[in-house]
Amino acid sequence: MSESKPKNKFKVLSVIEALIIAALSGELAWQVFLKDRFTNEAVPASTSSEDPQVRTRAVIEKEETLYQLDGKKILMNDGTYGEIFWPVFADVPASTHSTDSIVTRNGYSFYKENGHVTSIAGVDVSDYQGDIDWEKVHDAGIEFAIIRIGYRTYGSGKVTLDENFANNIKAADKAGVKVGVYFFSQAINTDEAIEEADAVLDAIEGFNITYPVIYDWELIYGDSARTDKVTVEELADCCIAFCERVKSAGYTPMIYQNKNTTMFKLDLPRLQDYDFWLAEYGDEPTYYYDYQMWQYSSEGYVPGINGEVDMNISFKDYSK
Repeated sequence: MSESKPKNKFKVLSVIEALIIAALSGELAWQVFLKDRFTNEAVPASTSSEDPQVRTRAVIEKEETLYQLDGKKILMNDGTYGEIFWPVFADVPASTHSTDSIVTRNGYSFYKENGHVTSIAGVDVSDYQGDIDWEKVHDAGIEFAIIRIGYRTYGSGKVTLDENFANNIKAADKAGVKVGVYFFSQAINTDEAIEEADAVLDAIEGFNITYPVIYDWELIYGDSARTDKVTVEELADCCIAFCERVKSAGYTPMIYQNKNTTMFKLDLPRLQDYDFWLAEYGDEPTYYYDYQMWQYSSEGYVPGINGEVDMNISFKDYSK
C-alpha cells in the first residue's frame, strides 16, 4: 500500500511519453506521405549524383523488323503465344548476309555484291525426283546438287539407301554439277548417328564429292515417331557424332535444319563449329545466326527434273 504513489507517478510519465511519440510520428507522416496529397505540393526527388535513389525513365526502343538486331534478343511468332523471344547467344556468330543483296529472277534466287552474283545456284534431290537429265540441269544454271544417300525410317528405325543415289552422283559429276550428299536421320542416340555416318561414307567411297556431307535430322509431324522424345542434349550429341565421323574421313560436315526446329531444338553453342544449311522458304531469310547454304523453296522447277524440286544457294564455293 505504501508504494502505490510512486507506481502512479511512473504511469503518468509513460502516458506523457506515448503522447509525445504519437505527436512526432503524426508530424513526420504528414510531411512525408500526406502533405502533398492535401496541399498539391510534390515532394521533389533528389538530384544528387551521389544519391542511389535517383529516379530514371527507361528508354524503350522498337524496330519494325522480325529481329531486334541489337545483340539482345530474337523475336519470332508462335501460333500459341504470339510474339516470343530468345536471348541472343553471344558466342554464336550472327549472319553477315544482307537481305538487301538477295534478288529473285525467273524463280531463282541470287546473292549480289557490288553488282555481281556471288552465290552459287543449287538443288537437292532424292529418289522422289526419279530419273534426272543432269546435262539439262547444268545448262539451266545449276552449279551444285545435294543428293540424298538414304534415310532411317521413323517407325522401325531401319537404315535404307536411295536406289538412284549412285546414278545421280555419277551423272551430275559428269555434267559438271558439283556434288554434296545428305542423309535423312531418325537417330535417337550417338551409336545410331555413327551408324548413319558410316553408311554414308561407305556409299560415297570412290565418288567425287566436293560439297558437304550433311546431317538432316527432322521432326515427324502428323504421326508418332521414334524421335518424338529425343532431348536437346541427345540431338546435339547425335549431330556431333555424325559430323565428327564425317570430318575424320576427310569430308566437310554440315547440319541441315529448318528455322523453327533450329531455334527450338538445336543447342547452337555446341554446334557452332559445323557449317549450317538453313531451310526457310520465302523471298529472303530471317534467321539470325550464320549459315553457309540456304534452301529457299521446295517448289522450284528446273529443266531436266520432273516435277517440283528444292532450290538452294550456297554462299561458299566448297569445290575450291
